[in-house]
Amino acid sequence: MKSRHGLLLALLCLSVSALQAQVKNIVLVHGSFANGSGWEGVYKALVKKGYNVSVATNPNLGFEGDVAAVMRTIDRIEGPVLLVGHSYGGAVVTEAGNHEKVKGLVYVDAFVPAEGETLAQLLQSGPPNPDFSVLPPDANGFVWFDRARYHANFCADLSKELAAFMADSQIPINGAAFGASVKQAAWKSKKSRYVVGTEDKTIVPDGQRAMAKRAGATITELKGSHCVFISKPVEVAKVIETAAAALKVIC
Repeated sequence: MKSRHGLLLALLCLSVSALQAQVKNIVLVHGSFANGSGWEGVYKALVKKGYNVSVATNPNLGFEGDVAAVMRTIDRIEGPVLLVGHSYGGAVVTEAGNHEKVKGLVYVDAFVPAEGETLAQLLQSGPPNPDFSVLPPDANGFVWFDRARYHANFCADLSKELAAFMADSQIPINGAAFGASVKQAAWKSKKSRYVVGTEDKTIVPDGQRAMAKRAGATITELKGSHCVFISKPVEVAKVIETAAAALKVIC
């Protein structure tokens, strides 16, 4: 009788194990003053490992619209999703991460707001940033990163040529986004990881660490600029892989 009970228990455990699956869908979200092409290196590294990777595009016309754009990308995917956000994209995934398909979050040099907290408040409450290079809103209300300081303060670990291209192809952000706030912070109910670029001059590393710690995120530090995901795509992809592997879901 005991042996039969043990056999049934073993079969049950095997059945549950068979029903568990690793998250294989990754959605990458860019921030402001950049575009989705910056994820190319991370994208290739993840696809090579068998992941289904989508790169969402933020119009940067307003926070709610950017969240909606990411939600539309998630809607098209079958199965559970790991959501990854860079910089301003961190705020976007904090809201979009409440989508029922999203099982976890990864932040890369990113903002991690709480409910009712704006990006402007986060910038003002954190350590002072002497290298902050975002220009005041233009006549149309859009904010740009100072082209003259783009290489030094946005992506110092990239080549001069690539930095120039990125500066000239940057997507500005509607200044109103800095005053918008998250309604529900997904990191409060879903596991998260955070990649800190230790030489970031856009969001200071101590500020990143504070936000990550508040969110209960597992932190990985990489020597790099605000664009560490471009300069170290393999290392960042590894963090994403680790996060996905930890998210076992029931099929």
